[in-house]
Amino acid sequence: MVTYVARRLLATIPVLLMVIVVVFLILRLTPGDPAAIIAGDNANAEQLAAIRAQMGLDQPIYVQFTTWAGHLLQGNFGISLISGKAVTELIGQRMWPSLALGTITIALSVAIAIPLGIFAAWKQGKTADRLVMAGSVLGFSMPTFVIGYCLIWLFSVKLDWLPVQGYKPMADGLGQFVGHLVLPSLALSTAYIALIGRITRTSIVEVMGDDFIRTARAKGLREWSVLSRHALGNAAIPIITIIGVGIALLIGGVVITESVFNIPGVGRLVVESVLARDYPVIQGLILAFSFLYVLVNLAVDLTYMVFDPRIRY
Repeated sequence: MVTYVARRLLATIPVLLMVIVVVFLILRLTPGDPAAIIAGDNANAEQLAAIRAQMGLDQPIYVQFTTWAGHLLQGNFGISLISGKAVTELIGQRMWPSLALGTITIALSVAIAIPLGIFAAWKQGKTADRLVMAGSVLGFSMPTFVIGYCLIWLFSVKLDWLPVQGYKPMADGLGQFVGHLVLPSLALSTAYIALIGRITRTSIVEVMGDDFIRTARAKGLREWSVLSRHALGNAAIPIITIIGVGIALLIGGVVITESVFNIPGVGRLVVESVLARDYPVIQGLILAFSFLYVLVNLAVDLTYMVFDPRIRY
């Protein structure tokens, strides 16, 4: 097991290095001049040249890359062109709302989707199964912002049960904290409930004809126990995979959801930085999201060992 874990950890190193190279090249090849953004529309050629020299943009591209990579190794993602703050500071300030929203969304999706998928597999071919599958198709097809606005209209405008927008930290009270995240979490989790539920149902149906299921039934176990304990455990690999994919897709969903519900998280920071063409912040966010994606995939790979020890060898 130690060898497998070490091998998987080592395999992430070239991936991370490739991510660093690609992110650097993307922003260097993108049209637009950061020096022109800082200098403004009325800057002359001498002012632009001075700013480029100050930012190191007049250096050869390999010199720019080695300098930037060296700063990354020191934890320095650069300085925002707009606010003048360190990129790490900006991401750190916006991280907690996004982390809270993402954690609640994943927990809610898994808690609802897996029992729903087990129930659909139990009722395979019956009306309940068809309804669950139809609901999963509808849930996965509807855009997140449409669901968000529908939830706002119903629960905030019509019923006046929940706040329309905004975010409150837990320090302001658990009720305020949860109340402001209920609607965004529901909007964001709809697609993931549909996706995870569908994969759970399909995975369990595939193992229902195996010998260990017949043995469990022959022992007199109840059908729900057979499904939730024996079938689910042996069908866990594709379910874990799709949960990991869902966490990765969550990155894009957070951007839309935070914009709809006016949550001051990392997703809003992405939108603001792109509109302002704040290249260092965009670069830092892409790197942070890419590193998170690699770490999620690593965690999924390591989780496989729990359910299938054969993977270690």
